[in-house]
Amino acid sequence: MNAQTPRILVVDDEPDIRRLVCEILEDEGYQVATAENAGAARELKKAKAPDLILLDIWMPDTDGITLLKEWVAEEAMLCPVVMMSGHGSVEAAVEATRLGAYDFLEKPLSLAKLLLIVERALEASSLQIENAGLKQQLHADIEPVGKSATVARLKDQLKRLAQHDARVLFVGEAGVGKEMYARYLHNNSAHRDGPFVDVAVGSISPENSAVEFFGKEDAGKIYPGLLERAHKGTLFLGEICGMDKETQLKLLGALESSSFLRVGGSEAVRVDVRVVASTRIALDEEVKAGRFRQDLYYLLNEVSLDIQPLREHSEDVPALLSFYVDYFVSQDRLPFRKFSMAAQNFLRNYSWRGNVRELKNLVQRLMILGAGEDIEIDEVKGALGSVISDAVTSHAVPEFFNLPLKEARDHFEKAYLEYHFERTGGSVAKLSAAVGMERTHLYRKLHSLNIKL
Repeated sequence: MNAQTPRILVVDDEPDIRRLVCEILEDEGYQVATAENAGAARELKKAKAPDLILLDIWMPDTDGITLLKEWVAEEAMLCPVVMMSGHGSVEAAVEATRLGAYDFLEKPLSLAKLLLIVERALEASSLQIENAGLKQQLHADIEPVGKSATVARLKDQLKRLAQHDARVLFVGEAGVGKEMYARYLHNNSAHRDGPFVDVAVGSISPENSAVEFFGKEDAGKIYPGLLERAHKGTLFLGEICGMDKETQLKLLGALESSSFLRVGGSEAVRVDVRVVASTRIALDEEVKAGRFRQDLYYLLNEVSLDIQPLREHSEDVPALLSFYVDYFVSQDRLPFRKFSMAAQNFLRNYSWRGNVRELKNLVQRLMILGAGEDIEIDEVKGALGSVISDAVTSHAVPEFFNLPLKEARDHFEKAYLEYHFERTGGSVAKLSAAVGMERTHLYRKLHSLNIKL
């Protein structure tokens, strides 16, 4: 916790709730300020610089979700925000946490839970501040892992490309590490001291895209968008094919002129940003099909780099396993474990459909759930959910048919959603339409199946 008495801002339109929460928190020794609406909350946030905000979702002027979006957009190191709602719903909780809320409290408030979440949120905030420099250094030092010819060639190409400002399009399957290679390009470029801003394009709704990319001006206040936040640095557009046509046109104009107007603004804003992008599906085919603008494709694709799937350089698997073991030991303080030689050899021959991301998730799962220093081959097979049999299994029957129903259903849903996610170019909006699932429920399902946006 902070050395000084932590400052908490309570935002709620119900006077009784404000008074009750204020009294409880003050009894615990916290400094508390209260606001009855979004307007007052904005002013107090500026004046008090709180260490934690308790924010009601339903308010008369501006709802809490909108206010949270606003604060997240304008402040990279926003203090923890805990949402409160008398109309508690899973959908609201999922939306709030997806946007960056620390946690969610339902009304009537459980006082024990309130105090527990406040304590944890403040501890998390303190750790975040302490580790900010360390994490920045970690990102600055990170580089693609492996000594194969494939990785060595890519690193060499990126170092050469980093000396120029050419826009690079990273092409590769889901999970191959396109964002990591883009970060490596940034770290070796003249923009290395500037920010690296990465955005999952498919998570931006068309109706919010202008504000997200270009920011807005409202009542004399400026809320910078992605391009402005990446000034003097690099903007990485993940899975660019998930971008709707209207946003494509707006982005094209901004990139061609290196300037844009904020929503509600009248003066052109000029930025110095290197824009790089990635795609998991063939963008030239999207152009032919009329789903992606040809002029934007040529603008972003000055240089194209193919990132090979992990199965094409499986000799790097042992080094990756070792790297992620060390990563989770240092970052998550998990107990050290090591893969036996038999387990490493087995994983070298594994298909890795989810590529490096699947490998990272496997290591994390084994380190959290496993026991003992050595990770043996049977534990690996169990974690992969594979049934290895001496008998020859019919190619017509998927492996997950041999699993219990719940696990088989999870395997099917994950494969089904990843298939359609890839076909829709990483766009949650398009995926929602393709599979017939409401977007909020879909976010929850993607999160439960550990499908990364």
